[in-house]
Amino acid sequence: MQINLTGHHIDITPALRSYVNEKLDKLARHFDGVGNVHVVLAVEKMVQKAEAKVHVSGADLFAEAENENMYAAIDALADKLDRQVIKHKEKRKDHRVRNKGLPIQEETLDSVQDAIDPD
Repeated sequence: MQINLTGHHIDITPALRSYVNEKLDKLARHFDGVGNVHVVLAVEKMVQKAEAKVHVSGADLFAEAENENMYAAIDALADKLDRQVIKHKEKRKDHRVRNKGLPIQEETLDSVQDAIDPD
């Protein structure tokens, strides 16, 4: 998983960078299909804002969070993305199970074969 970090009106310190990496590493633990993560940290007047776009296999997820504290905004962002990744993973898993259909019983298969070829 590659994390790109950008700052708008804020300097990205090594502490912020490591905190974002630590929080977003949870995403890869839940789902192997997480690819690129683009995080934007911004300061708008008195509000600290964190937003992220995550590319996972089959979709792009987006979340944003605002708080007075940048670390709290990053925490909220990580929680939102975590829920979205888990939901996406469940949808993919349910979709695969639903497409498999019902298994054919051997007795039904034998009776169909007997009806087609009565030897």
